[in-house]
Amino acid sequence: MSKPNAQSARVEPARGEPFLFRLYIAAGTPNSGYAIANLEAVCREYLRDRHQIEIVDFLQEPLRSLGEGVLVTPTLVKLSPLPMRTIVGDLSDTSIVLHELGLEEGAK
Repeated sequence: MSKPNAQSARVEPARGEPFLFRLYIAAGTPNSGYAIANLEAVCREYLRDRHQIEIVDFLQEPLRSLGEGVLVTPTLVKLSPLPMRTIVGDLSDTSIVLHELGLEEGAK
């Protein structure tokens, strides 16, 4: 996971543009459970009615996961709006998650 950089360019999505996420997990593992809960909390707080989450269980679909370049779980991929972003981990550091998703703290 990268640290926030004050000089990095931020592309703000259009207000109505939905966020599409794909979260790769290994069902039954604590970190995957935390990642699901943390992503849902961020979406509830910052993306109410503007998001869609697809959950892919690495254990059920290993060829798909590996084919899409996912080697560890949990891994979150923001598919849209562009730019596409990937975050590895349980998504517990909300400030990093918001930064990587292109959301401002407090913006709802």
